[in-house]
Amino acid sequence: MDHIFVVVSFHGMRPLNSTPSGSTADILIHQRYFFDRKATYFRGPPYCTEINVTAQTTIPVSGTLDCFSNCSSSNYSSLPIAVKTTDCNTLPLISSWGGERYDLVTLLLTTSISIGFNGSAWLSALYGGGNAWSVVDRLNLGLRPDGFINSSPVTTTLPVVFYPINTRITHVIQMADNDGTDILSCRWSNSNSGSNYNQVDECAGVCSALPSGYVLTGSNCTVSFTLPTANLYYACSIQIEDYYNSAATNPMSSVPIVFLFYGYTPSSTACPQRPQIIGVRPNRACIGVPIGVQLNETVIVQTYCPGQAIVDFVTSSPLGMQHSAITNPSANTWVMVLTWTPQASQAGPQGFCAGAVDNSSLQSDPWCITYLVDYTSPDIIRPTVVQGSASPVGTVFANQSMFSIEATGLVGRPTRNNTNVCFHNASSNASVLCYDAGYSPNVVYTGHTIVIVTNFTWTPGAFYYVTMDSGFASGSVFCHAESAPITDPTFWVFNIWNPAVSSTTTTTTTPFTTATVTTKPTSTTSINTLLTTTGIVVTTTTPITTNGTTTTNSPATTAASTSAGPTASGATTESTVAVMYPKDLEDACKQTVATMTAVFLVTLMPIHTVILYAMLTKIANVLNPANTQAKDRHKQRMKRILR
Repeated sequence: MDHIFVVVSFHGMRPLNSTPSGSTADILIHQRYFFDRKATYFRGPPYCTEINVTAQTTIPVSGTLDCFSNCSSSNYSSLPIAVKTTDCNTLPLISSWGGERYDLVTLLLTTSISIGFNGSAWLSALYGGGNAWSVVDRLNLGLRPDGFINSSPVTTTLPVVFYPINTRITHVIQMADNDGTDILSCRWSNSNSGSNYNQVDECAGVCSALPSGYVLTGSNCTVSFTLPTANLYYACSIQIEDYYNSAATNPMSSVPIVFLFYGYTPSSTACPQRPQIIGVRPNRACIGVPIGVQLNETVIVQTYCPGQAIVDFVTSSPLGMQHSAITNPSANTWVMVLTWTPQASQAGPQGFCAGAVDNSSLQSDPWCITYLVDYTSPDIIRPTVVQGSASPVGTVFANQSMFSIEATGLVGRPTRNNTNVCFHNASSNASVLCYDAGYSPNVVYTGHTIVIVTNFTWTPGAFYYVTMDSGFASGSVFCHAESAPITDPTFWVFNIWNPAVSSTTTTTTTPFTTATVTTKPTSTTSINTLLTTTGIVVTTTTPITTNGTTTTNSPATTAASTSAGPTASGATTESTVAVMYPKDLEDACKQTVATMTAVFLVTLMPIHTVILYAMLTKIANVLNPANTQAKDRHKQRMKRILR
């Protein structure tokens, strides 16, 4: 077959049920390809457009995914490579028509084969020439050491990534695995069929196709290189493999990914800084999404120079995801909206990548995220006043050091650094304290709860709020699906007790123009400052706003404190949350304890009398002389009878 490729190729497989049953298993095989949109093979215009993406048009190519080695171990039959349209990148330097397909096959559990697709029609502007190429995948259904059927790693990339020439580049290739405990590693594809895991030529004419000086770090799949020549494409052919643990010497599967780098010289009029995607989600985020519910994802791009405009996106998308036109809602900000309703057949990991291209052909760094279909990301539960999901809320002391918040599911530490939890001064919005949850020992994950231990002296009378980056709470499966970012300054608010304004009566103070603070006298008993609910009355339950308008926030009405004072002067009346001090609890319980004691005594006295009477009667019968003499006479009579 002689097809023109741009290229990106990826194969992967996962069992529908990883628990073996019988002699076969149902396996979902995933293929993704990008073709040259303007190749003569497609017989000229009209070329693909977003209409084809919406209609999921099948790309008109022929060819099959064939078995290359050890084929007798399996009942595998060749599969077509004709994929349904997912992306149509129209820029001249990219001009790609991309798609993917899934095939459900039933294979023998003895299957251990190498399958692939090869050809000979590369781009003419490819470094090293337009030689033959090949992509090869290992399908191995042999049971893992834990007794389950293995799932292969997954990855996502753009078909073409732009980088300036004569600049040292570090490029990260995303990889993940549905078997969360597996050790992942990547290596260069190679043509030595006698030594590689697939036992065939894995890459043909694009083996080691980068210029000399390139370095690959397998553990995190990071490629470091320098592109020497402008206006050329450089192929990168990689195998991603999974190992059962760090002691394993042989991988359980091997998946290929092949894509292109393009070297360029920036024009003299180009902005010195490339555009940057600053979307709501960070690069390499993992997000749980339900089946059948529409997802709207906003891709936000920042530009840095006057006249610098985003003219297109190069994308790699899951099937059915639609891409809006590019808008420019504000200066230096450009937006594309993704719309997607995941289907049941897409359950599991689905990748998306985007690169923004400006009017000088400068491309942003790739921005890639993974959607975990049919999995719900853990959500941070919004705090409520007293006995809520977060502690502390309301008024606390200046030496408060223990903060905790709960999520809707089991949570763990995020897999990325730069995932921060920050405390902000509400009056200035300035960040006063931040911890990186990716590694900081001050952030502890246990079950559904996240505990933050601070070492900070808070300002008396000040209000603070807490923000959390995307993924601050991460799930426990696959790529650790992330919680949504918390940026709302009213989400988790607390304020610090100011002893300077404490009195024996209720007073109302206004720390800043949008909140009312009520202080109450403290109990005469000692207060344990390590408790989350202290002896300080909660002063507010209404979130603080910063709209510059003076308002009075009234908390929900509850019973007053046992040390109640008069209400604040003026027309505003405020109720307080009931706080019971240890002494109050003791006093409240005295009468109840006394009453219950009397009830127990009255109930037990008749029972005690009956038992005592029965016991004394028994003793009296045992010690009665007449009874003793009668027993002796009975013994003598029995002796005479038995003689």
